[in-house]
Amino acid sequence: PPGSRWFWPYWGAGRRFPQFVKFSVLGSGSKGNCTLVQSGSTRLLIDNGFSGKELLSRLHQIDVAPESITALVVTHEHADHIKGVGVLARRLGLPIYANAATYRGGEHHLGQLPQRREFGTGESFIIDELHIHPFALSHDCADPVGFVVSDGEQRLGYCTDTGTITRLIHHHLRFCHALVLEANHDVDLLRQGPYPLPLQQRVLSKQGHLANTDALAFARQLLPEHLRCLVLAHLSEVNNRPHLVQEEVCRHLPDSSNLRILLAEQGRPLPLLDVLAETDPVVLSRNVVAAQ
Repeated sequence: PPGSRWFWPYWGAGRRFPQFVKFSVLGSGSKGNCTLVQSGSTRLLIDNGFSGKELLSRLHQIDVAPESITALVVTHEHADHIKGVGVLARRLGLPIYANAATYRGGEHHLGQLPQRREFGTGESFIIDELHIHPFALSHDCADPVGFVVSDGEQRLGYCTDTGTITRLIHHHLRFCHALVLEANHDVDLLRQGPYPLPLQQRVLSKQGHLANTDALAFARQLLPEHLRCLVLAHLSEVNNRPHLVQEEVCRHLPDSSNLRILLAEQGRPLPLLDVLAETDPVVLSRNVVAAQ
């Protein structure tokens, strides 16, 4: 509702704004992950854990033509992030960027790629108008990375599938204006839930997934810096609830009225968001938390 920090942004027809780096979390969770980032004519996908048909449908929902996609970059080889990469690359003729260990680990999902590009973790590279820096995360796979994507002035951070926030992660994300950050589970709900003990221990480990409280405690550290927009992503459908995330937001970010906060959804994309947009856009009466 108006006045809430949890909202769907909507820009009224006829209003004009300066050019921003824009992004949309097209879907996030254990059933598939993909995020769109664009600047000018450059449109970049981060991961694709959806079928080709589903991903094209989600692009259509935010009025992005599939043929306008420039490239796709990959964080790691788990199926919910990579299983749709190969089919999309072949369908659209996309160049795929990943590190060597991710290529090796994801070969059975990727198949033959039309254009295979390799980056080194910690080594920046450029795709047209966007500068991408991959940094190491802590997850149970070969060589997982997060990204800082920038046009030289505006910076978007992408950090999911990490069991802990390291000094390196903090170092790279502290200057970001917008951040897609994992808030995977509530610890108590996970421990009381149906997951067998070994799987619980895997999720809770430093190579697992980030808990709500850890994610929001980290976001609080970033507030004195540049952060304007926070999208909480990769929520577990079994071990998390939107109202539990909101409770952690209220506990850790009680005075963050200048910060836009949204929850990414598994079932549908968020609209295109401007990294440096004002924090008081026209809002719809729909509450993102209640919609989850």
